[in-house]
Amino acid sequence: MTNIKIYDTTLRDGSQAEDVHFSTEDKVRIACRLDELGVHYIEGGWPASNPTDQKFFQEIKNYALKRARIAAFGSTHPAKKTPESDPNLQSIINAQTDVVTIFGKTWDVHVHDALRTTLERNLELIYNSLAYLRPKVKELFFDAEHFFDGFKTNKDFALACLKKAIEGGAEAVILCDTNGGTTPMELMEIIKEVKAGIKDIPFGIHTHNDSELAVANTLIAVDLGAVQVQGTINGYGERCGNANLCSIIPCLQLKMGIECIPEKNLSLLTSTAHYVAEIANLGAFHRQPFVGRSAFAHKGGIHVSAVRRNARTYEHIVPELVGNKQRILLSDLAGQSNILFKAKRYGFHLDKDDPFVLDLLSKLKNLESQGYEYSAAEASFELLLNRTLGRARKYFSLDSYRVLESKRGLEEEPLSEATVIVRVGGILEHTAASGKGPVNALDNSLRKALEKFYPALSEMHLVDFKVRVFSVNNTGNFSGTASKVRVLIESADRTSQWVTVGVSFNIIEASRQALEDSLNYKLFKDDQEKLTRAIKEAEKG
Repeated sequence: MTNIKIYDTTLRDGSQAEDVHFSTEDKVRIACRLDELGVHYIEGGWPASNPTDQKFFQEIKNYALKRARIAAFGSTHPAKKTPESDPNLQSIINAQTDVVTIFGKTWDVHVHDALRTTLERNLELIYNSLAYLRPKVKELFFDAEHFFDGFKTNKDFALACLKKAIEGGAEAVILCDTNGGTTPMELMEIIKEVKAGIKDIPFGIHTHNDSELAVANTLIAVDLGAVQVQGTINGYGERCGNANLCSIIPCLQLKMGIECIPEKNLSLLTSTAHYVAEIANLGAFHRQPFVGRSAFAHKGGIHVSAVRRNARTYEHIVPELVGNKQRILLSDLAGQSNILFKAKRYGFHLDKDDPFVLDLLSKLKNLESQGYEYSAAEASFELLLNRTLGRARKYFSLDSYRVLESKRGLEEEPLSEATVIVRVGGILEHTAASGKGPVNALDNSLRKALEKFYPALSEMHLVDFKVRVFSVNNTGNFSGTASKVRVLIESADRTSQWVTVGVSFNIIEASRQALEDSLNYKLFKDDQEKLTRAIKEAEKG
């Protein structure tokens, strides 16, 4: 297997995304996770640019990374200074990293308009900066900024910049598509010309995704001989983002037969992607290839039928190779295969001709036509499945509820109160509670009534609450404030998380349905766990 070095720049280039901000502590946690994944280099930031990056380089010295080397980033020295007098280069040296990456201008437009100097002086800046740093670091790379745009307008100058970088001591020159506008066809031809113009040039690739081509361009560069790949986890980065390592790594490893991280670590990819998304405080992108929640999700009945026989029919890799898993969704597109697959997952081995299957499928299609979304609320589906089979207990019934909202003054917060009458085993409980909003008040009131019967409900807590408005009614007209809403509630206890759904024209009623399902699911789940333990103990005895 050919070996490619992965250079992760999530902490520097990725943090330049408009909705991403990492603290020093965030950066340290991500760096440790990236090291566990097995990347070769972690670019920690630009020490001259901000205190957060400076603190990171100090703090990361306290951690014994197993594989990755930390890289500091910076620019060539200014035209009116020398390397020795440049604070930027001094801050890089003070960061005391084994690896340094310096970027320089390779597009004549930038030299004239941004640096406001001559092409000859720019070549001196590149050589002088690298030559000054060379004896002070173990590894030195040169990011040829805007290289592909520069090559298109003045190829001789762009090539001269690469030659000066190599003369200055760069171990590899990184060809950057900084504006993200280069097509794969252009990139291929340019790299071929670079290799013809500079023999045996060690080069890497750094692409941006402004044309949705960053991953494709990266793979082509590797195919043409790139030895280093730069990118970010989840493709975070300025504007439309950087090349997404969560796609590049499995493509290199599984599609091209090129080792870039230890083979056993590939299964950590999905959890790493989600971990970084959590720290960035961004929701995971469900439809992201390889690591997204929907990457191996199947909804159409024909697809599911085929996947049940042979997963390869609709899956280009085995999901577990990248730490993901196959998911079968339920919707009005679902067929009997979806039902059979889900039922088997929950321990029911049914035949396709079983009347129960047709009954459940009919109920499912009817409910989804009303707006219920069981592909997103699997706990509600599991309850529906078990209720249809007659396997779920009736833990309680909500006879009635009332929610009151009042506001006494313009400066005061609204007051929310909920009253419920709940029946448990023939016993009526009439309780009231307040809350921060009507849904919280209803939740508090239900718990207050039920926890004396089911103390385990105190372990539950709300994780997420989503409301979706259906703005178009069955006649195709916009309904405005009279629209139906779908409420998804994600709940959790000490061992697991689950999602339930409710639908109504009334947001409180939709929330009530989802809340009631959530409470029922907790009780049902606990019963199943007790039953499983009892069976295991009986088998031992």
